[in-house]
Amino acid sequence: MNFRDALSNCALAAVLLLVTSAMAAPIPGIGPVGEIERVQNGFEFTEGPAVDGSGNVFFTDIPPGRIYRLDGDGKLSVFLEPSGHANGLMFNAGGTLFACQMEGQLVSIDPASKNVTVLAAEHQGKRFNAPNDLVLDQSGGIYFTDPRYRAPQPLPQGTEAVYYLAADGKVTRLIDNLQAPNGVILSPDEKTLYVVPSMQKEVWAYPIQSPGKLGPGRIFFALKQPEGKENSGGDGLSIDTQGNLYIATQLGLQVVSPQGELLGILEFPEQPANVTFGGPDRKTLFVTARTSLYSAKMEAQGHAFPGAK
Repeated sequence: MNFRDALSNCALAAVLLLVTSAMAAPIPGIGPVGEIERVQNGFEFTEGPAVDGSGNVFFTDIPPGRIYRLDGDGKLSVFLEPSGHANGLMFNAGGTLFACQMEGQLVSIDPASKNVTVLAAEHQGKRFNAPNDLVLDQSGGIYFTDPRYRAPQPLPQGTEAVYYLAADGKVTRLIDNLQAPNGVILSPDEKTLYVVPSMQKEVWAYPIQSPGKLGPGRIFFALKQPEGKENSGGDGLSIDTQGNLYIATQLGLQVVSPQGELLGILEFPEQPANVTFGGPDRKTLFVTARTSLYSAKMEAQGHAFPGAK
């Protein structure tokens, strides 16, 4: 991903701001069912939305190295600074926060003490490039991407890849033939791993033979392209209970069925970078998009991973 210059003159919004920009018509059975709202703005490059068991929304602002916490009353606070330029976030069933630090590490964070524990910092004796996004499985393992963004040059790993951190701490490289592997998520039954590259239009799907062991990948879906572009990729993504994917792209959130059919595109005032479901019924989309955090009420319900409730 490319980060915008710091918007130092923007102040954080303290209240919900209604977005009056025209939006695409709702997708049948998906939504949204109301207005898209700008929840907070004034950031530099937002990413990694994640919701804890109490409904608090956590997200990252990458350039200044902060993780923010937005509580149910709309109060915004800095949860962790410095964050190691944290990007993707996810909670497990016990309430521990996991983060991809672009400074080369995969970490866990205790929400109460804010103590940071390094889970993985290298593969074959070399630091990771810049871990980007992650998803936890029900066995306690973590799939995570390690592309080029914010990484030292030449790349410490010599390639961009997708890895698996097993519950016993073993790290395995799984995929190394995609251009800037970025977003990663599991299907609701955890039998398929989806990977979204940022520098190619094809979204890939890999059968999971066992935790951390993949079968041959296949092209799952070719992202719709902006006018004048031929190989624009995506960023982060989320998934609902029906297995529909919500992929952040230059055109908005491209919603794709489990069969690889484009159901529609949800447009936002700014280009989305990542998305998650939250709210008491997991029917609210929280979308990080450049300088802002947005929300949208949905018909669809977000999937809750057994290992990440």
